[in-house]
Amino acid sequence: MARKGKLAEDTEHKDIWMKRDMNIEEREMEKLLRSEAKEKKNEKRTKIEKKNFYWRVLDMRLKKWYLWKKEEVVEEARN
Repeated sequence: MARKGKLAEDTEHKDIWMKRDMNIEEREMEKLLRSEAKEKKNEKRTKIEKKNFYWRVLDMRLKKWYLWKKEEVVEEARN
């Protein structure tokens, strides 16, 4: 439901609901609607917002990598 909330911030896409009991055709239609909503929302973003989002994702990946390396070093020290 978190995705629905993020897409619903844009007033054009408040009617996107996610159901658990969907058949394959319904899932494909829902996936298509969700991707169109994301594309429209991304088009409205400014270049600065896109750049900040890119760096935030990159920082999260680096943080995970450093935490993983730290655990690896601790494991080696224990052995």
